Amino acid sequence: MTQSKQQLENQLWNIANTLRGKMGADEFRDYILGFIFYKYLSRKMELHADKILKPDNLSFRELDGHPQEDLYLEAVKEDALMHLGYFLKPSELFSELARRGNGNGKSKFILADLDKVLRNIEQSTMGSESEEDFGNLFEDLDLTSSKLGKTEEAKNELIVKVLTHLDQVDFDLENTENDVLGDAYEYLIGKFASGAGKKAGEFYTPQQVSKVLAKLVTLGKDQVKNVYDPTCGSGSLLLRVSKEAEVGAFYGQESNPTTYNLCRMNMIMHDVHYKRFDIYNEDTLENPSPNHFDERFEAIVANPPFSAKWSASPLFMSDDRFAAYGKLAPKTKADFAFVQHMVHQLSDTGTMACVLPHGVLFRGAAEGHIRKYLIKDKNYLDAVIGLPANIFYGTGIPTCILVLKKNREHLKDVLFIDSSEHYEKIKTQNYLREEDVEKIVDTYRERKTEDKYSYVASLAEVKENDYNLNIPRYVDTFEEEEPVDIKAVASELKALEQDMRATDDEISNFCNQLGIEQPF
Repeated sequence: MTQSKQQLENQLWNIANTLRGKMGADEFRDYILGFIFYKYLSRKMELHADKILKPDNLSFRELDGHPQEDLYLEAVKEDALMHLGYFLKPSELFSELARRGNGNGKSKFILADLDKVLRNIEQSTMGSESEEDFGNLFEDLDLTSSKLGKTEEAKNELIVKVLTHLDQVDFDLENTENDVLGDAYEYLIGKFASGAGKKAGEFYTPQQVSKVLAKLVTLGKDQVKNVYDPTCGSGSLLLRVSKEAEVGAFYGQESNPTTYNLCRMNMIMHDVHYKRFDIYNEDTLENPSPNHFDERFEAIVANPPFSAKWSASPLFMSDDRFAAYGKLAPKTKADFAFVQHMVHQLSDTGTMACVLPHGVLFRGAAEGHIRKYLIKDKNYLDAVIGLPANIFYGTGIPTCILVLKKNREHLKDVLFIDSSEHYEKIKTQNYLREEDVEKIVDTYRERKTEDKYSYVASLAEVKENDYNLNIPRYVDTFEEEEPVDIKAVASELKALEQDMRATDDEISNFCNQLGIEQPF
């Protein structure tokens, strides 16, 4: 019987919590997610190889020791590299390592073998089309780390336990009708993010925020040619777009090598073929991918690091991304530099939606100049959406979403939405509910003014406000207090005064009876 997504999520999370011991959640993340990924690759390899070998009445495992093993393996490898992008031998399968490590119920030393297998997976792609997509994928799985244990035996025992527990989990990859494992993997990434504090912002956007962005850039579309995220983290935003519309290709850039690896794993775990994604490991502003730079994207989504520092080198004034604006974003706040980069990459028929700190709406100087250029000179700004505070892991600041298009339908106005008070608070974190997400998207779709929630402002009004986009200037959320009935208040005060006199008299009487001094 096929297990549900929730059952698989709970099973994997319980394994992670049970086995990580004293290791921090964010530290153990790389190991548990890496081994889940290894098992996925193994099972995928075995299913694919079995299909190839079926006409010969052979299974992949039966090739181990077969008289024509080398001949068969070469044929399977050639096909696997083309269709899967990588290759494993039968002896390198996850279940085989788990079996050897747990021989006769006792842990046997497999760390060296395991490390070799993981490197072999990476090296199997060398010289092939998928080399860049699989290169160094397992570099964060340091099997020599003291975090795993003080002795080699302790490290080995922990790893064997992880492999043994995971080996008992049915990933149900034979069922191609759903993406249960991919969703479970995404769930784990989110769970680790919620416990990682400030570090979480480096690799994960809360699911409901991702949903808002994805719905905004795919509105009215069943498919998009491509989607791009210049600060893609774990790839959750990119993958979320594919839940709203069919996506031809995924493009992203990520500066953190560990998160870059996680993103590629996440893509593959969601069964995105290696030819359909191109993720690049570098700083987007300083070193944009040469493979992406001449591309133009139909959908762009992003949650850039808030008010990050960048070089703001004068050399960038001759860069096509920034030259037309006449000014660069300040060194201490790269928010608008990311916006400029995305606008450059946006296709003429595309939509971009990005999360930014509220400061971008009203800060002056260079940022005010860039903001004015985008609105007055280019007329790209389509909507400004205010989000609740404290919905991102690691920061409580209020944020907003900017929606930009190069060819807008509504050329004479900008939509403002104030969703800052529409959320659910769970413990110390605020969350967008499903109804909050739908209200934002419906309001954007219908482009309507709603009292204390949204307002369609003419460009003339925005100009009058000197291109300051601070949402309270456009959406009045002020709640009038009920008028005070002075006569009723005076009557209440008189009644209170009479009660106080009666109480004083009673206390005075008690003091006289006890023969003690009165307190007043």
